[in-house]
Amino acid sequence: QVQLVESGGGLVQAGNSLTLSCAASGLTFSNYAVAWFRQGPGKEREFVAAINLSGSRTNYADSLKGRFTITRDNAKNTVYLQMSSLKPEDTAVYYCARYRYGVPYYISAPQSVNNWGQGTQVTVSS
Repeated sequence: QVQLVESGGGLVQAGNSLTLSCAASGLTFSNYAVAWFRQGPGKEREFVAAINLSGSRTNYADSLKGRFTITRDNAKNTVYLQMSSLKPEDTAVYYCARYRYGVPYYISAPQSVNNWGQGTQVTVSS
């Protein structure tokens, strides 16, 4: 079965950087757009970034452009999220997501997701 396993979360001071990884298995990874979502305390899950099949095109939440970068390595079945200039409001559980077959990277709706990872906690202290 499809598995998405995130890693790299932790406690970081505001202004610092962190990179999350998500390793996928049980699927032909390069056939799907993948994304990152996050859910902060008391908030709904929100879109962070998505990337197309080859990794050549990306889509970001407007509020995160310039600070977050999504990349993928299809040879390693892994997607990454580089986060810089972190702020306390970035504190959340970050989820890796595999879109349904055929859903393009520029879609940001959670309903487009076929599989979720278990999430990794990112806490940014002020």
